Amino acid sequence: MVENIDFELINRFKEGEEQAFNLLAAKYQKQVYWHARRMVGNHIDADDVTQEVLIVMYKKLKDFRFDSSLSTWLYKVTSTRSINQLRKNKVKRFVFLDDQESMELQGNENLYKSVEDREKLDRLDRVLNQLPHKQRQVFVLRRFDGLSYEEIAEITGKSVGGLKANYFHALKKVTELMENE
Repeated sequence: MVENIDFELINRFKEGEEQAFNLLAAKYQKQVYWHARRMVGNHIDADDVTQEVLIVMYKKLKDFRFDSSLSTWLYKVTSTRSINQLRKNKVKRFVFLDDQESMELQGNENLYKSVEDREKLDRLDRVLNQLPHKQRQVFVLRRFDGLSYEEIAEITGKSVGGLKANYFHALKKVTELMENE
């Protein structure tokens, strides 16, 4: 019965009736929010995910093929967006140096000259040495040298997609290793 109502509302939306979308959004907004809230663990991120899911729903609903129920599809979209939010949050929390040192790194200043930074640099070196060569190279070129993926591709002869994957895996490993150091 629920699927019949959803089917009818989706078809009405496909025919141009905006109110049909509003009814679907109102029907599923709480379900999406609470699923996101359980996934991301806080209201602000869950609210952001909910908004993203509703935007995706609006954009993709006209192509909805009924391979699954709308509810199932929304859970999948919400899960994916929630995982993406968690990844963003993890990257935001990825601070292995204090803000001043981080700004110095971004400014390409040579921290090796400073004795007081030696301990942190040694720690960072230990972590970076645990990365596979390709991941370390991409991580250093991107994070510390500030190069674009296109510039790194030109240097390494690797594809931009492969470089992005290597950087993502390196960032994940560095984050884990720094937490364990």
